[in-house]
Amino acid sequence: MQVAHKPQEPKPAIAGKALKSLFYIHAANAQVLPRLLETLHLKAYSASTIRTYANEMSQLLVLLKNIPADELTIEDLKRYIIYCKLQCGLKENTLHSRINALKFYYEQVLRKERFFIKLPRPKKPMQLPRLLNETEIARLFNALSNKKHKAMLFTAYSAGLRVSEIVALKITDIDSRRMQIFIERAKGKKDRYVPLSPILLDILRDYIKEYKPRPKRYLFESETTGEAYPTRTAQQIFYNAKNKAGIKKEIGMHSLRHSFATHLLEKGTDIRYIKDLLGHFNIKTTERYLHVSRRELVNIKSPFDDLWKSEKIEW
Repeated sequence: MQVAHKPQEPKPAIAGKALKSLFYIHAANAQVLPRLLETLHLKAYSASTIRTYANEMSQLLVLLKNIPADELTIEDLKRYIIYCKLQCGLKENTLHSRINALKFYYEQVLRKERFFIKLPRPKKPMQLPRLLNETEIARLFNALSNKKHKAMLFTAYSAGLRVSEIVALKITDIDSRRMQIFIERAKGKKDRYVPLSPILLDILRDYIKEYKPRPKRYLFESETTGEAYPTRTAQQIFYNAKNKAGIKKEIGMHSLRHSFATHLLEKGTDIRYIKDLLGHFNIKTTERYLHVSRRELVNIKSPFDDLWKSEKIEW
């Protein structure tokens, strides 16, 4: 029987800082955000990117007051980025996000080709993935008593999924015949398949059969709305389990994905396969896990050990 589902209300295109900023944007720049949003929608950018670009662009518009944004030169924008760095204290990742929004507006909306070619970007710091060891993961899982919450975290670690991918999973995405999980329109609007663990399949079957109310469309549904869990709810489930397990590390649910990749690498899985499982576009993104894997580190012997064993030094 076909079950009718109430469609989810779309999130507003302008939210947060951009929405508040509308009251402070001068009439000289009143059409900037509408033109930006129109082009983003026509190019089918994700809702998340649209909100981010609108928020970032609005910060410039408020600062400009009655100065038309369309008349700014690349030198003006360079000074603005320096202001964001030195006066506002923005970190490298936020600066990249702001530059991306500005670049889109001036090159895609105003059609100023290669306008940003002379604007140097701040170098991003190399941040290593933060992860849990297998003992900590066991403690995390065992801290949960709710079967739905436990099945959700099991799935995240078993398949190395992003939080957004976990909450978007539908029951029909679990392919027990081919033993695969279908990840639809993930980051970069890229579909992919990941292996379905036989053990996880049994757990999910038990969860769907026994949990009340039973999920109808999404694998992990909100009992209040009957729709997919919001990502913030999934994150809160992880934080609650982490705190209950007594894990002090400053990590979020994404650490299960990092742990999945690192543990696979340590068990000898080729990094090229891990890249495909994670849905990375570039192998360099996956290579971060080489820096946190213990597989090679444990085989490296400090020269101090040889010196000590030669009895040439004393304690």
